[in-house]
Amino acid sequence: MNGWVRVDDYGEERSGVVEEGGLRLDRVLVGLFPDLSRARLQDLVREGHVTRDGGIVRDPAVKVAAGAWLVLDLPPPADATPEAEAIALVIAYEDDDLVVVDKPAGLVVHPAPGHAGGTLVNALIAHCGASLSGVGGVRRPGIVHRLDKDTSGLIVVAKNDLAHHGLAAQFADHGRTGPLERSYLAFTWGAPSPAAGTIQASLARSRHNREKIAVVSDETGRHAVTHYAVLARYGEASLVRCRLETGRTHQIRVHLAHRGHPLLGDAVYGAAFRTKAARLTEDAKAALDALGRQALHAELLGFAHPRTGETMRFESALPPELAALKAALDT
Repeated sequence: MNGWVRVDDYGEERSGVVEEGGLRLDRVLVGLFPDLSRARLQDLVREGHVTRDGGIVRDPAVKVAAGAWLVLDLPPPADATPEAEAIALVIAYEDDDLVVVDKPAGLVVHPAPGHAGGTLVNALIAHCGASLSGVGGVRRPGIVHRLDKDTSGLIVVAKNDLAHHGLAAQFADHGRTGPLERSYLAFTWGAPSPAAGTIQASLARSRHNREKIAVVSDETGRHAVTHYAVLARYGEASLVRCRLETGRTHQIRVHLAHRGHPLLGDAVYGAAFRTKAARLTEDAKAALDALGRQALHAELLGFAHPRTGETMRFESALPPELAALKAALDT
């Protein structure tokens, strides 16, 4: 028997045919269930919700042979309401309308499959109580913009709907008519040429890997613009300031990788450059190993206060792990 069955939590079954064998299980499942992300499907496999030929399989990378019979038993969705969690936050500024947080690397911004708790939203619910804006929905209360899990730096959160609408309008405008400003410090392999310039390349989710963003030239792409300037060169690496004109997912990481200068420590877009670490000094190699994430920090955030119109501007110094990397590269 060659095919698949999906059993939803309410008992409905859907079935079809597995058309190709020899692929990883998670890739087969992505093709069969396009409404579920690859990360979500991998979690379902690890949690024992997928059987192959009658037996539970927990390895998303296992190969599916032609003639296999797959069953996905989709569990009911988890409670969508995040809970308050006592997670320490570094508050750069706070008033009755908004809070600016200096987010550490490793902290996910809002709950998502695979990250039901331990997020910035959980921490904010504990810190702000019921005052967060509801515009973003139950999973993203107050969230106006995001930073990647492993990117550190400044993020502003709305505490009421007036602030949320006012801030969201500025981010949608990308600073064309107001004081919105976002800049990042990035440590790259090599140095972009010229030393200062603009990268314009449309972005879309990769057709080959749903967890990655890719530069595309067709209508599926979203307009993306990054302005950059090289601040320092360290032989094999450079320190680059990037200013966002648009704010797409993974924008800086993908744009710099597209130009041949991915971020140090970026396992997703810079994996092919790992061997370059052998050319660094011993101190720099040790600092990069200790970093354990992409070398990207949101150093500056500016915007108009949504109630008063006052221009607000915040700066964040490099966190200790990136300061250590910079010091090691400087020597």
